[in-house]
Amino acid sequence: MKTTLLQTSLLATAAPAESAFSSVGTALRVLHRANPVLSWTGWVNVALALLALGLLLVDHRLVTGAPAWVKPLKFALSITAFAWTLGWLLADLPPTAQRAVQLLSWGVAVSMAVEQAVIFTQAARGTSSHYNATSALNGVLFGLMGVFILVNTLMTVWALLLVWRHPLHGPVGYVWGVRLGLLLFLIGSVLGGMMIHNQQHTVGAPDGGPGLPGLGWSTRAGDLRIAHFLGMHALQALPLLGWALSHWAPRWAAPLTWTGAALYAGAVAGLFALALAGRPLWAGQ
Repeated sequence: MKTTLLQTSLLATAAPAESAFSSVGTALRVLHRANPVLSWTGWVNVALALLALGLLLVDHRLVTGAPAWVKPLKFALSITAFAWTLGWLLADLPPTAQRAVQLLSWGVAVSMAVEQAVIFTQAARGTSSHYNATSALNGVLFGLMGVFILVNTLMTVWALLLVWRHPLHGPVGYVWGVRLGLLLFLIGSVLGGMMIHNQQHTVGAPDGGPGLPGLGWSTRAGDLRIAHFLGMHALQALPLLGWALSHWAPRWAAPLTWTGAALYAGAVAGLFALALAGRPLWAGQ
């Protein structure tokens, strides 16, 4: 049986310590052969993450209460995870779907390039990239981001249609994990629209107040980013869950994967409701 791209990556991380780096390298080379566009998108964002980390050490300006280069660093890491995960999952579609995969991969790559260009430009200017309409230029840049976020969402909808329409290679739990993971990823993306509607991510207080270390999630008011974050990372969590269940309980893998997805969706909904009520996930002093 052909090994899925996800199985390749999991085997790499489970390798003995002395061969872990070479195994991870093998997994990334397999990904690059399967989807060079999304592979390069990830690598470019690895480089951007290193650049942001370096600038974080030397540039101590604050934007909405946080170091200016924290947001570019977070987005670079997030886009790397998104691009590589999507590339791995779509590689398990049949050859008849790979032309569509190539086209949507280019759509994702261009969208992420525009988003990062705006985020890094605004960080360099010492201002915020999101919800910023304080000048004509800032408004145009945020609007440009909005257009390409929409393009990326449409590309993900296309990916969801492909994985539901075509048979995926892999055990049944993994297949349902991919489908439901993409669905919840889209729901998490749509929740981001509420932040655009509100022109901020905090509910009940201005953006930029006290937040959880490293994450920045508000400790004094509701924060829509938490449900958004959890929903989007269903793209990794549910395929992993389905893959694990297919090996641990193959007979019950499909219903258990659906159950896990329902619980995950309930957690996203609960966090979203908590944020709308203006309540923090973890209250600070």
